[in-house]
Amino acid sequence: MRRVTLSLDDELADQFDQWAERHQYGTRSEAFRDLLRSRLETEELAQGGTQECAAAVSFVYDHHERQLASRLAEAQHAHHDICLSTLHVHLDHDNCLETTVLRGPMDTVMRFAEALIAERGVRHGKILVVPMAEHGHSHPHTHRAVKAPFIR
Repeated sequence: MRRVTLSLDDELADQFDQWAERHQYGTRSEAFRDLLRSRLETEELAQGGTQECAAAVSFVYDHHERQLASRLAEAQHAHHDICLSTLHVHLDHDNCLETTVLRGPMDTVMRFAEALIAERGVRHGKILVVPMAEHGHSHPHTHRAVKAPFIR
């Protein structure tokens, strides 16, 4: 790990410390790393393209909306190559919450996520995207099955 020293004016340093405390960071370094990662990811997302990413698309919809549940399921089946999983929750008599986990090329994932949210009857949609950039780490070790002590 490399050490980096920063100089901040007092007002900015105080704001940063208050922010870090509000968000329950243990150290300034942890807070700074998260802010920096967030900014770098934002720039990567803005570039889009074919870079690999993972995404969670969450939205609320009225399940009484004509054929909406079927349209959503059909869309997910049609994109089975990027849809990893879907969680469906009944919030009340009328509303359902779905979260769909996607993985694939960023442009494809974003286009599909935005299409899900744009379906007539879907509301409160949000997309969380995480670039899956290669960081130059090799993966030389092998994984072996380890039996957890509580599994018999």
